[in-house]
Amino acid sequence: MRLPDEMKNTQCILMAGGKGERLYPLTKARAKPSVRFGGIYRIIDFTLSNCLHSGVRRIYVLTQYRSLSLDRHIRLGWNIFSHELGEFIECVPPQQRNVDRWYRGTADSIFQNIYLLQRERPQRVLILSGDHVYKMDYNDMLAFHLEKDAELTVAAVEIDRSLASAFGIIGINEDFRITDWEEKPKNPKPVPGKPDKSLVSMGVYIFNTEALVRNVIADAKRRASSHDFGKDVVPSMIRSHRVYVHSFQEANNPSSRYWRDIGTLDAYWEANMDMCSAFPQCNLYDPKWPIRTYQEQLPPAKIVSLSRDVAGEACDGAIVNSILSGGCVVSGGQVVRSVLSPKVQVQAGARVEASVLLDGVQIGRGAEVRQAIIDQDVVVPDGFSIGCDPALDRSRFAISSGGVVIVPRGIPLV
Repeated sequence: MRLPDEMKNTQCILMAGGKGERLYPLTKARAKPSVRFGGIYRIIDFTLSNCLHSGVRRIYVLTQYRSLSLDRHIRLGWNIFSHELGEFIECVPPQQRNVDRWYRGTADSIFQNIYLLQRERPQRVLILSGDHVYKMDYNDMLAFHLEKDAELTVAAVEIDRSLASAFGIIGINEDFRITDWEEKPKNPKPVPGKPDKSLVSMGVYIFNTEALVRNVIADAKRRASSHDFGKDVVPSMIRSHRVYVHSFQEANNPSSRYWRDIGTLDAYWEANMDMCSAFPQCNLYDPKWPIRTYQEQLPPAKIVSLSRDVAGEACDGAIVNSILSGGCVVSGGQVVRSVLSPKVQVQAGARVEASVLLDGVQIGRGAEVRQAIIDQDVVVPDGFSIGCDPALDRSRFAISSGGVVIVPRGIPLV
């Protein structure tokens, strides 16, 4: 449902200031939302593309840690809004206008920027996160918010109960009003009639501005609070405010509910692997809902089959169920179920399988890489192996809880 006039009265604030500690070392030198994803994209591009397609054109991006690459990406790829028409996208680092500290949590970041709402005076505020992968028309959620005369609406999705303990678990009544909320419980409550599913918060909120301002100010005064929406503000509002759940469905594909929180290395790897499937749930090729990004000028990807390698062996280049970005060259190597970011090179006799290679990674002749994330500009020497010997890998690299080998940027491999 298109609500152009109502959306014009809704201010968007996109949270992009977290440290991203669980994505370290990918976040050692960059903010989590600016981490490369799916070959050519940054994680934040999915949320910003949702805004663009939903007619959300007044966006504050709250930044904090290691924000240089994120600021650059927004400036180069998303400076497309017309100031003359009242549109904008602006990165806002901590201003410390009313306090002398960094953001302590998501609610505190709004508290510290209340002056933005005082200046714009919107009727509602759409609060989003910059580290989720999904396709959503926010107009549907806004229409639901208005229909219910809600003061706060939370977007939610059903996920496997075995994974739900990492999120806020929501209980609702037959009218979709929130009745209870548990933040990251060890034993998540199941959805009635679906014992293997739990209803979790997506970290997407629509607040009436008055309710938002009143509650973040009250939260800022609580010493015991962690100053977080999911942990503190939303649970405190359930009894005293009209708080509802909007059930997420994917834009242009109502049968899908694809949503991924890219909060951990394993989640990042798994989401990239999702994109490599023959028919991915999150369709990057939908012409009616393209994902926008910034791409530098690069030559097209190239796959070369060599009749013989340096050892005289037959050597055919092969790509299977993989994503190749601009500037990639695969010269007689094999790439299977992997994501290659721009300017990656794979040399003769090398094999890359179930891996994510970030910008400028070079895989030498005869090297083997399995179930790994290799950060930007790493050079893997000829004959080197990663992901083949667990004991050897542990002595050289970090390994995620799911068994993914993490090769950080700037590390010499010998």
